[in-house]
Amino acid sequence: MNTWHNQDTDLLCEAILNLKTVDEVYAFLEDVCTIKEIKDISQRLRVAKMLSSGISYLQISRETGASTATISRVSRCLEYGAGGYDTVLRRTDKEQNT
Repeated sequence: MNTWHNQDTDLLCEAILNLKTVDEVYAFLEDVCTIKEIKDISQRLRVAKMLSSGISYLQISRETGASTATISRVSRCLEYGAGGYDTVLRRTDKEQNT
């Protein structure tokens, strides 16, 4: 088990799982994160989607404004991470195609 997995992070995960609408998610994120944090997370997800589509680091950097360090970190997570990006990308792609 990771050292950051604890009762507090369990509560956070349960809170996210209990949100039902995009508006609820927006409200929760706005309350618990800074706008910069939300934008950073959103940018990383966009980078992950672009990397999964085979888009080059240079093009991703140009289109998103993400640094090559951020793109590289996301790439490492896609390749060696816990699979979170893969799960989200697969499910959001499936929802968009239905």
